[in-house]
Amino acid sequence: MRKLAFFAPLAAALAVAAMAQAQTPTVNVTVGPELQRQIEKLGEREVNEQIDELKAEVGQALEHRYPGATANLVLVDLKPNRPTFEQIRQTPGLDPIRSVSIGGAAIKGEIVTADGQSRPVDFSYFSPNIRDVWGYGVWHDADRAFGRLGDQIEQGRF
Repeated sequence: MRKLAFFAPLAAALAVAAMAQAQTPTVNVTVGPELQRQIEKLGEREVNEQIDELKAEVGQALEHRYPGATANLVLVDLKPNRPTFEQIRQTPGLDPIRSVSIGGAAIKGEIVTADGQSRPVDFSYFSPNIRDVWGYGVWHDADRAFGRLGDQIEQGRF
């Protein structure tokens, strides 16, 4: 009887873990051709970090709204609010603190739900003008774009 008392909770925990793993969403992100040409200027490491941020945000949103879904996204455009390390290295006159620009991101693609429905994604957010740039991070508006995309996915707009 003691063996059964040990194995029953273990079996239940393994079943729950298997169900959770089967429901984990998949997020695939590729870089659009225009952004591909700009990677050298922005810095490959920083662009890859932004791709990881996008994957994390969309993955979390899909987990809440569409468990088991797959998102196939294209990062069409990506603009920093402040110069990246690579931009500062290539253009020494840029000030990492006082140089500010309109930032944001544009994403296209589709979400394929677990039942096979395809939902198109076409989202972009850029600061409307330079006075609206209030963040201190290099990728503040891009992070805001990813967060807003995640919010809209959770609300079922995509």
